Amino acid sequence: MVLDEKLEILSDAAKYDSSCSSSGSDRPAKSGGIGNGALGGICHSFSADGRCISLLKVLLTNYCIFDCAYCQNRVSNDIKRAAFSPEELARLTIEFYKRNYIEGLFLSSGIVKSADHTMELMAKCVKILREEYLFGGYIHVKLIPGASKELVAQISRLADRVSSNIELPSEQSLKLLAPDKSKQAVFDPLKAAQEEKISMSTQMIVGATPESDLDILTLSENLYKKRFLKRVYYSAYIPVNSDKRLPVPIDFKPPLLREHRLYQADWLLRFYGFKSTEIVNLEYPNLDDRLDPKSVWALRNIHLFPVDINRAGYYELIRVPGLGIRGAMKILEARKYKKLGLEELKTLKVQTKKTAFFITAKNHFPHQTEQQRIYKMLTIESSKDKYLNLFSLSGEAI
Repeated sequence: MVLDEKLEILSDAAKYDSSCSSSGSDRPAKSGGIGNGALGGICHSFSADGRCISLLKVLLTNYCIFDCAYCQNRVSNDIKRAAFSPEELARLTIEFYKRNYIEGLFLSSGIVKSADHTMELMAKCVKILREEYLFGGYIHVKLIPGASKELVAQISRLADRVSSNIELPSEQSLKLLAPDKSKQAVFDPLKAAQEEKISMSTQMIVGATPESDLDILTLSENLYKKRFLKRVYYSAYIPVNSDKRLPVPIDFKPPLLREHRLYQADWLLRFYGFKSTEIVNLEYPNLDDRLDPKSVWALRNIHLFPVDINRAGYYELIRVPGLGIRGAMKILEARKYKKLGLEELKTLKVQTKKTAFFITAKNHFPHQTEQQRIYKMLTIESSKDKYLNLFSLSGEAI
């Protein structure tokens, strides 16, 4: 099989993995080497289906001994198979880099023979890039569940980021849809990599199993609390197989809006000081389709509003719907010199359509309005959002 055909098969097979962000690398460039993975040195953009197009995103092979129900590369699927040798893929990466097609490599693989055998091949490819080609660019490696601690440590010393996909939010779902995997097999490589102090991420599939957003966000929060992972990625389930183990039909529409809401909630966990139980709970286990998580939280806690933007502290301000971290910092700085009203906020480029419901400011004292009325007005405004108009509420792209 020619190299071009292998590339076509193995790059297409890698497209469903979304955890390929290249942020956070601080690898210095070596004298006489090529590529630079230093912080801010990776310029990447994303295609319509979420792929990071500045990285060569590819599988070493799509042969696999596992039979995960949701995966197109499972052993029981009759698909075209291919495999790179470590030398072939290293050479291809360098050729693409020299042509300015890419700035780094995202390397994953099906499991061939065993977890350790596969990891040995991946480690060999990365070692060739680093030591023979002196490649200093960004490399992200997907760890293989069940791989030995020694191989994980070797890969972690060569790569800029590693990841091991949790895939499903509960062990029960993992046993149902990926019986060859176990929670321990997924987490053990991450624990081994953690000892090398490398940046790590994971991915969860959303919509293939019945877990609620509460289940998903509780798991993410625990991973962040333990400083185990830098990022959790959420991937709307896209049916590629017809399988009786899958709880959704083959004509299922990917829950793209739900994925978007989970990312918004994840942002609140990581940067806004929210707890998962403030966003979702037993009474409201799933995120609202029509409104962002912060606005929903504010409406459920309407007694905390309105907030006086001329007196409120930083952490009060960033909990105001429509106010982000940059907006809060602008307000804190600007109010040192004068009292702020809605016009001043507009001058600061702080959006007020949503914020105005939840603040008091100079010459702005909103009347207490019932929650349902604010909810209705905000959902009407949200429906005009250019980004959300990409999706219908069923998750179908429009």
